[in-house]
Amino acid sequence: MKKMSKFILLILIPVLMTGCAELQQILSSAMANQPLTTAEIIAGLKQALTIGADSTVSRVSKTDGYYRDELIKILLPPEAKSIIDNLSRIPGGEKLVEDVVLRINRAAEDAAKEALPIFVSSVTGITISDGLSILKGHDTAATDYLRSTTYDQLFGLYQPKIKASIDKKLIGNISTAESWDKLTSEWNKIANSMVGQLAGFKPVNIKLDNYLTEKGLDGLFLKIGAEEKKIRTDPVARVTELLRRVFGTVV
Repeated sequence: MKKMSKFILLILIPVLMTGCAELQQILSSAMANQPLTTAEIIAGLKQALTIGADSTVSRVSKTDGYYRDELIKILLPPEAKSIIDNLSRIPGGEKLVEDVVLRINRAAEDAAKEALPIFVSSVTGITISDGLSILKGHDTAATDYLRSTTYDQLFGLYQPKIKASIDKKLIGNISTAESWDKLTSEWNKIANSMVGQLAGFKPVNIKLDNYLTEKGLDGLFLKIGAEEKKIRTDPVARVTELLRRVFGTVV
């Protein structure tokens, strides 16, 4: 009798499992045909933003996350060409310039390690009107929301680290920041003179640490935007049922 019971059970288990799988498929299909609720929209957007921010921060905060990525590598401003050209003329000068760029990018990579909690805090604050606007917006609408709500905090995180990097002394006990200030000061004397004005020269009033910080944040949001575009356009990137439902419905 016991053997017969086991035999029947062995037959029924696959049938039941198949039935459960089919039932799950039916339920999923039924759910997909239901209109999205506001709660689902908000939850889906929060999930998409969290996943995108987490993925981006994980990549750019690694060693060479900025430095080896040509799309977001932070370079000195074009106005620094005179500094770069002069340094390159001395032995080891080219390496010195690249070391400066390396340190700047290392500072950005270090700052990025602390960025995720700022993003998470912003994500929790998404309202119903925010959510509807983002869902129906362009392909980086969610990233734009993050940028508008986190930029100042992130600037405060990145800027001190980058400033410390360009304040380090180089050859002749002069830092990158001091070289920049000297270069722009001398240039501005010429640009603001009568001759300079007649020649159409424009003074340079770029604060180096702010410029480099802005470039670092531009790169960060560029990467988050790329993650958002993938979730919106590529079904494979929608790694959860909620993402598939929310963004699959929109598309």
